Parts: sequence; structure tokens; C-alpha cells
Amino acid sequence: EPVRRVLLLGEGNFSFAASLCGAAGTHVVATCYESEEEVSGRGRAAESIRRLRERGAEVVFSVDCTKLKDYFLPEKREFDCIYFNFPHCGRKAGIVKNRELLAHFFHSSAEVLTEEGEVHVALCNGQGGTPADQPRREWHNSWQIVAVAAGAGFILSNVHPFKAETIHGYKCTGYRSQDKSFCVEGALNHIFTRSMPLLYCKPMICTIELESQKVSFQVPQVLVDKINRGFLELNSNHPVRTVKEKLTAELSQAFPLQNIDDCLSLLHQGHLNGVCHSNIFWIILSPEETPSTEEMSNGLANAVLFSHVDFCRDTYKNGRVNVQEGCHISKQYYLRPSLLPYAQAIIQRGAFLPGTLHVLSGPVFRKCPITPYSMPVFHEMVFVFAVNRGTENSCIQMLVNNIKTSIHSLHQTVSGFKLNINLQEAMSFEKTELNDFAAFESQVSKVQYFICVEIDNSGSCEKGSCVGIISTAHYELVSSELVVVFASLNLDLLAMLICGISDWRMLWTSDTRFLRQFPRGELRLFKSFSLYPPSYVHDVSFWV
Repeated sequence: EPVRRVLLLGEGNFSFAASLCGAAGTHVVATCYESEEEVSGRGRAAESIRRLRERGAEVVFSVDCTKLKDYFLPEKREFDCIYFNFPHCGRKAGIVKNRELLAHFFHSSAEVLTEEGEVHVALCNGQGGTPADQPRREWHNSWQIVAVAAGAGFILSNVHPFKAETIHGYKCTGYRSQDKSFCVEGALNHIFTRSMPLLYCKPMICTIELESQKVSFQVPQVLVDKINRGFLELNSNHPVRTVKEKLTAELSQAFPLQNIDDCLSLLHQGHLNGVCHSNIFWIILSPEETPSTEEMSNGLANAVLFSHVDFCRDTYKNGRVNVQEGCHISKQYYLRPSLLPYAQAIIQRGAFLPGTLHVLSGPVFRKCPITPYSMPVFHEMVFVFAVNRGTENSCIQMLVNNIKTSIHSLHQTVSGFKLNINLQEAMSFEKTELNDFAAFESQVSKVQYFICVEIDNSGSCEKGSCVGIISTAHYELVSSELVVVFASLNLDLLAMLICGISDWRMLWTSDTRFLRQFPRGELRLFKSFSLYPPSYVHDVSFWV
């Protein structure tokens, strides 16, 4: 097993370093700001230094925490953990000076820390300025440690009490080992890890088979990192896939079930009744000519395909596309906003077995205002089955009961909170009461019921808690006595509610720390690895 390298900064009497030294598989490098002569004559410092050296630790003096890479050779710069207990500029240094010290320290730490390393900073009660401080200081009167660390690419991943009394032999000193020590009562240890770098998403070309030929289209910028992520594939451990598989397994106990996921195209053509054009990601392409990836990324394509948002103001009027001179457009497509039209097409083609629950699932795409529970892309799961006319209500209740049982079963393995699942009539809702998922489904089909989930047992369908819809339709099937029942579930919202994920964007993160919390597809209560992120409220915000 590789040896874990630990760096300690700002040691006063080296008693903290001595308490850590000797742990199996750990190499300690203990440092302080003063010279060896200044430190050795104080208290038990000489004894601690001797013990450290006897146990194979390195002791380095006169180390400036803001220039760490200057003190270590390149091959010895990678530390798995950096400790800095009670940093302080000294004397009557104000809050701003101490913030600056922390800012320089974090930037310096980033140069000598391993990719998955941790930075531990212990502060006196109230200094950090986070909700973990009790009592909490005003933001402007704190060291603003989370915001300062973010400037160097770190996030606060954990915070817990600094219990000096449990550290064997530890004695806290004051600034530069002065007699007056820091007050450690209520002190907190803040643990930071690296945040994901903000990546620039290059223009992306997606190639698919459409009408027996390969075509390419440019992915809208907001969806570049969300196309072809493979969350529902066989080798995926993503919680969205786990929710889908568990639901399918439970429902197969009550209904004959058939999956029909493989033949669904990302692009759809045709008119969706009642759907506002501004809610759709339009893709216009020519099957005659498809530009290369290099041409698209260099912006050299001869206006062959572009997104709806790239049209000039006069391009789209009265439901018609007015193509500028030089364009060769033959057909108009959009990224599928729902799987319900596919389900309807399957019925109309006759590829449908009455009495069988047909299941479709995959990502769908819609333009919407982005909020924690409102998403421009999510995984939809659609159930379709035909029942005898007059029995549709009892069959709907049977389907919903099975969905309820499945969701309850999933939730009980994750959390102790009570989960309430209600079937509520669509007529009882105003449009303003619906989340974006429910509002859009109401445009696509004639919704009769909403499936709502409440974790707080309030009994009301809160905004964001509608996870599914039920609708019925009459088609000319084998028998006119049959009615088709459709049910649509938002798998992303379900996964969020079951696992306690407060923002849909976390489902789409490429940060490996997210999926590590769900080993082998096991559903667990999500534990945020970015605590108390800085947030700002302004009169005007510009998003770039």
C-alpha cells in the first residue's frame, strides 16, 4: 500500500505533529514559520521535535505557507493531506489580513496537493463564517473561508468539531507560540477538497441514423455535456438507471411487460399539438449534405444546420421557417421533448400487444427556466397498455398502486423519512401550481391524473413534487372495446426525491465523487461534497 504523505503547517510546539506521527502507512512532514533556534527553547517543543525525528518524520523550519512549492523538490511536492491549525497573521491583524493569508495559503496548497487530497483548516468558533459556526458571525465580520478557498479551486466537503482534548499530548499555543493560546472551545475543523475545473464545452456534433441514412447535427450549447451520457445502459451504476430497473422489476410481477427502448430516435419530426414552439430545441438539417466535425467546430458549414436559437429575428414567423439565401433545408426536426409521441406511433403502427405493459425510456429535451427541480433534459419512462373500455379507472389504480409500492420499497432502503404518493386529478390544478414537467406533459397529452410525491407528509402536491402523469386515449385497435392508458414518469425527479438530491444538475455531474456514493447501483441518501457554497443575491445578474 502506498504511504500517505501528510504536511503540517504553522506548528507551534509540534505537539499536534507528534500525536499524528507513528500512524501506520503515514509519513509526516511537520513545519513551522519560525527558525529552529526560536522554537527549540519553548515548552515541550524540543521533546516533540526529537520524538518526530526518532519516528522518521521530517521537521522543517522557516516555512512560509504561502510559498510551499519552494521548500520541496518536485518529486516530493505531492501531499495527500495538509493540516493548518489556527492560522493567524499575528498581533492585531484584522479580518482582511487573515483572509488574504488564507487565500495565498489555498493557492499555495493547490500546487503541492494530490488530485484527491484534502486540506484541513482548524479555526476558532465563528471565524469561518459558515452555518456550522454557533453562534454564526455576520458574513462581513468572518474570514469567509468557503469563498476564499473557492478562489483557489477548493470546496468545503466536511466540517466537524476540533476536539483538542481527544488528541493525545496536544497543547494549543498562541500566535507564534506566545503564552496566550487560542481559544479552542467550539473550534471547527474545515476539510476542503478540489472542485471540478470549469470546463469550456466545445461545439459538439452528434451523428445518428435517420430514415435509413446517417445525419449529423450540432448539439445546442446547453446540452453539450448531456448528450449520449449512457445513464440507462447496462454497465451504468447511475441512480436513475437503478430507479428504472427496480420499477421495471416490480411492475413485471403484476403485468406482462415488454421493453421497447432500442428504436427511439433523438430527433422527432412533425407537429406536437398544443406544444409551444419556444419550449423545443429545434434542429434543422439537410440530408443531402452533412458537414464534418472539423467544419462545424471551425464554423465553416454553409448554413446546413443550426439550432433554433441561432435564427435571426425574422427567420421564424407564423410557424414557418424563412431560410436565408444560401441555405439548403429540406426538413425540420427537433430534439424529442417527450416519449409519448413514440408510444402513440407504436400503437398506430399496430406493433402493440393488448394486455401487455409496454415500457419506453430515455432522455428527453425541453427548454425551460432552470431551477433546482426544473431541467432542460431528463430521463422519461413511459408505460402503455390497452384495457377493456369501462375498466380503465380500475386498471389505472392498479398501475398506480404498483408504482407506489415500488417507490416506497426504493425509498425505505434509503431514508427513514415518510413518503406520501398521491394520485391527484388534473382538474384540481391551476397551471401555476404545476412544475415544468407536469405543465409540459399537459401540453403533449390530455392529462387526467398527476402522480405526486411528498416527503414531508404535508398531503399537498408541492411545486417540483409531481413526478408522473396518467392519460388515456381511444385508437382504432383490434377491438373498438379497448382503451389505451399512458403513464409517464420523470426518473430524474424520482431519483432526486428518493436519494435526497437537492439540485438536478448533480445527477449530470462528471465528478466521480457523485457515483462513488452509489456503488454497484445501490441507492443511498446523497451526501453533498460541497457544503455551504457561496451564493449571491443581486438586483441584476448576467450569466455568461
